[in-house]
Amino acid sequence: MIQGRVIDGLQALLGASEKEKEACGTRYTPHEILHQPATWQTTYEICAERRPDLIQFLRQTGIGAAHMPRPTVFLVGAGTSDYVGQALAYILRRLWGCEVWAVPSTDLLTNFDDLVFSDRPYLWVSFSRSGDSSEGSAVLETAIERYPNVRHLLVTCNQKGRMAAVCERTPDRAVVLALDATANDRGLAMTSSYTNMVVAGHCLAHVFCPDDYGDTFSVLQKAGERFLERAQEVATAIAHEDFAKACFVGSGVLRAVAQESALKLLELTAGKIQTMSESTLGLRHGPMSALDGNTLFVSFLSRDSRRRNYETDLIEEVHRKQLGKLRVVVTPDSVDRLGPLADHVLSLHARGLGDEYRAPVDVILAQLLGLFCSLRLGLQPDCPSPNGAISRVVSHVNIYS
Repeated sequence: MIQGRVIDGLQALLGASEKEKEACGTRYTPHEILHQPATWQTTYEICAERRPDLIQFLRQTGIGAAHMPRPTVFLVGAGTSDYVGQALAYILRRLWGCEVWAVPSTDLLTNFDDLVFSDRPYLWVSFSRSGDSSEGSAVLETAIERYPNVRHLLVTCNQKGRMAAVCERTPDRAVVLALDATANDRGLAMTSSYTNMVVAGHCLAHVFCPDDYGDTFSVLQKAGERFLERAQEVATAIAHEDFAKACFVGSGVLRAVAQESALKLLELTAGKIQTMSESTLGLRHGPMSALDGNTLFVSFLSRDSRRRNYETDLIEEVHRKQLGKLRVVVTPDSVDRLGPLADHVLSLHARGLGDEYRAPVDVILAQLLGLFCSLRLGLQPDCPSPNGAISRVVSHVNIYS
């Protein structure tokens, strides 16, 4: 693959010379996408090693402890890190047995007093690749200073970041779960950082019953390896098409996948491809009007039969109305009836993998789409914002008290 022309997917990118990679801006992003299933194993092992410390800390907050009020849990992050929380809220709520909400750090920074009760216990689980973003650091520092009823668990890909240092200064109220450096993406757009923090969240959800996650993790990892191969073919084919917009839809956890997918394609193409995301049922309430002849439509199909009925109805409606230029469906298992309704149907072939565990696999399609479309458009995937509109770390925000 060379800049401006898609030739042969990831292997061509990885096999290029260092000079070619530097010229095309592909030193990091292709490898960071491809190595994800291997890095998940390292994250799984780190979480297993830290399990005693994590259990002790969580019980101090009231999670997993008898005769203590359970805290309200906020999953805190910005951008992709917020979508990590969105992907984990359902499973954490179910397995921890308490209120769990994904709350963007950007909302907390501007509306602390509207979102936090000073007399109630909280656990904030913050997600951050760099641990150095302006908003994330300010939210953490402000909460520690002003809200003694809040305890903090930081999941980060950078043990030396500012947020980790803040937590280490208050060990009685905060703990750091630092992932391996291989999960700390060097490219601008978060790929393996996102999926590894989601896997870490799965481990946290199952921290009191790790054996329940072991088999699921094995299925997840194998599904990721298989999906990388098939998704490369489809993403390469789609990247050759001339489309200007993309719409991603899903239900429940898969809506969070749709959100991250839309952001990934938008970031990696510097907005040259406009993207949107919506819930399956929400699309009809206005946003469907955006599906025109230049739009890629991607639907993530649930394993749950009830949700799947709603999703299939939408796919049939989009097909019947001839909306969109290309229609793609990602499904947990093969569904023969979808063939006539979509240009591409990708099956995960991951028996028993529930929706709540699928985000690290499903999002790979959009990561690859973003990579290949970025190159087709003459951009550099490692740094796809030529005018400097966005950067790897958002660190230039003024913070007001």
